[in-house]
Amino acid sequence: MIPGAQPTIYHVKEADTWQRIDGAVIEETTVCIYVNGCEVVTLMASPIDLDALAVGFLYTEGLIRRLEDVEMVKESPQGNCVDVWLRDAVPPLPHCVIRTSGCSGGVTFDDLTAWREPLPHGNGVGSQQVIDRYLELRATEVLYPLARGVHASALCTPDANLLWAEDVGRHNTLDKIAGKALLQGIDTTGCMIVTTGRVSSEMMGKAAKMGVNVVASRTSPTSRSLALARAWNITVIGYLRRDSFRLYTVPERILSPMQEVVAVQ
Repeated sequence: MIPGAQPTIYHVKEADTWQRIDGAVIEETTVCIYVNGCEVVTLMASPIDLDALAVGFLYTEGLIRRLEDVEMVKESPQGNCVDVWLRDAVPPLPHCVIRTSGCSGGVTFDDLTAWREPLPHGNGVGSQQVIDRYLELRATEVLYPLARGVHASALCTPDANLLWAEDVGRHNTLDKIAGKALLQGIDTTGCMIVTTGRVSSEMMGKAAKMGVNVVASRTSPTSRSLALARAWNITVIGYLRRDSFRLYTVPERILSPMQEVVAVQ
């Protein structure tokens, strides 16, 4: 069985009969992240790419600034714990931990109300390029065709998908992307993210931390994520389909808009 899914048996009703099917369900487990021997957070996640999840979470939450801050990353044999050793002491953590919106109960230490420098405008992205990158992500997914119930995200340039990640938690997919980029030495500045998950405020915060200036989703953004996107000069796209999408913020970054694109004010 592919990591991240477990075999199961279910029944499908066809006409007046039930058919027994060998299938799979997405894995969900607790993953503890320890930094310098102290537990920092416990996440609900799919047990794949956990080294990237840990490094990416520490980066998007501001506990590390670059890969050089990390001395060692070690995943437990049981696959439910990641030890990260930093070269320096752990930065002080905020007293307030924010429970993020979503079924898998993410957490963030980041103060999304703090002022952040707006991202530069950068080069434009063609509307068809946005759709192509999303379709490329859907074609790359491994767990969704097998088990459903899982999110996927990709880090892209206008012409290619660079990295992708799957997880039961949509916010975990962005942490995994951030971690993979750090571990592989890929600069995320000015890139685009396409995702299957709802774009909520913590998703926007993680994207901004990576310097991503376009976030495009199969589904909807929230009101707070759009307020942050306007303040940070990030283009938000929702309801991506094969021939259309809705454009919510910074529309001038999308080149040659299609007739089907709906600009939402």
